[in-house]
Amino acid sequence: MAKSDNLEKDKRIQKEKTKLNRIYKDIDKDKKSLIEGLIQRAAYMRITLEDYEKDIDENGYVELFSQSDKTEPYERERPVIRLYNTMNKNYQSIIKQLSDLLPSGNPGGKDELLEFLAGGKK
Repeated sequence: MAKSDNLEKDKRIQKEKTKLNRIYKDIDKDKKSLIEGLIQRAAYMRITLEDYEKDIDENGYVELFSQSDKTEPYERERPVIRLYNTMNKNYQSIIKQLSDLLPSGNPGGKDELLEFLAGGKK
């Protein structure tokens, strides 16, 4: 990966971290120190997953592979697919942990989704 690509990725990660930190800005100090690492990992994973998705969209899920010049190539899963699946599972686990730390209930006093499902009745 070129240096400029790394800088761009770092900017995207920082933007994601900022977004997550805004969501958790009201968490008490004790919990905040616990989730800093989770937020860093979640931001990194989300941006990396986006990069993997772009690669998968451009290059597909399988590739032709051969053990040697003497054997017929066959289709196999691209290694990025396995990396994507593993990282996606871990990302979802971190997001679940972070979600569990959010205060329960709706601080605004009304649940817009429930209102919508009830047909707009208030």
